[in-house]
Amino acid sequence: MVEKTVENVDLSRFPSPCFVCDLGLLRKNLALLKQVQDQTHAKILLALKGFALWKAFPVVRDYLAGVCASSPDEARLGAELFGGEVHSYAPAYKPEQIADYIFYSDHMSFNSFSQWERHRDAIRLSGKPVSCGIRINPEHSEVETALYDPCTAGSRLGVMLRDFEGQDLEGIDGLHCHNLCEKNSDAFARTWQVVDKNFGKYLKNMKWMNCGGGHHITRPDYDVETLVKTVNQIHERYGVQVYLEPGEAVALNTGILVAEVLDLVHNAMDIAILDTSASAHMPDVLEMPYRPHIVGSGQPGEKKYTYKLGGLTCLAGDVIGQYSFDEPLKIGTRLIFTDMIHYSMVKTTTFNGVRLPSIALYEPDTDSIDVVRTFGYADYRDRLS
Repeated sequence: MVEKTVENVDLSRFPSPCFVCDLGLLRKNLALLKQVQDQTHAKILLALKGFALWKAFPVVRDYLAGVCASSPDEARLGAELFGGEVHSYAPAYKPEQIADYIFYSDHMSFNSFSQWERHRDAIRLSGKPVSCGIRINPEHSEVETALYDPCTAGSRLGVMLRDFEGQDLEGIDGLHCHNLCEKNSDAFARTWQVVDKNFGKYLKNMKWMNCGGGHHITRPDYDVETLVKTVNQIHERYGVQVYLEPGEAVALNTGILVAEVLDLVHNAMDIAILDTSASAHMPDVLEMPYRPHIVGSGQPGEKKYTYKLGGLTCLAGDVIGQYSFDEPLKIGTRLIFTDMIHYSMVKTTTFNGVRLPSIALYEPDTDSIDVVRTFGYADYRDRLS
């Protein structure tokens, strides 16, 4: 029997374009993350920068310990609509926003000692027991793309080892380290060896260690055993509470973007213009760059009919890529872009006034669809003045 998932649902049931989160697939990911927590006593946080679909928070909060935020609005969203612990980090905190960070956060990590020194009195005088930490730069790169490498040469993120010497650590409860992006646990194990060697003398006096994001835990080939072993080594060696912020692993492969062919043109090759956009709706296609998968498609020339898929904006480079299909595309053909629930949704824009995709939840247990959000003119107008 074919497992019922959002990818084999009748596409006419959705508006287009539309992001659809499959709650069944989301629960599968969360169950694995809960298993890691149970085997390590680590706490796993939802990174709101990657997945902020708050209509799904009632599902997620049953499995995870809290959220991590990088703005006062994210921190407020986590505190008001998720619950649990709220961990905040930003490369710098604006003085006029620090009170909001303090009010909504349980933990705050600082990117530099100067930031810590500037804001520590505000935290102390607030009377709220916010646990504070310093983000370190382990000076150990595992990420190939410089845009996503926190340890690239000249990085602004984290304090390097040489800058720890002689610092007053009174009031600092933890260290925060993030240098991964879509990595397996071998990269984490190598990173930990560097951190242990260089920052262990500081960690031994701490209460917690935040090991950041980029852990691709729910990817099919991910080595969970090595992750568990490494986290347990940290806890056993230093007695600290370990936190993980796996980012996209929470929502990896849990949903789709439904799109529709609006027109077919020819210029050196067949071109299909869609009602979605790489620039406005899937910016990582251009930024990373990467080629999203479409259900039933192949590489250019692999199948009988090859098309360049273009977006709806006037940007000349608003092109998603070249794909081939067994049957020719027609105006009105629906396409399914897979793995579109993390990052794509939070990065969408209304460039050109192009409306944002609708948002829907699919519950496989009842085969029910809930279109939780649609967008219109007011959403575009109210972003500007």
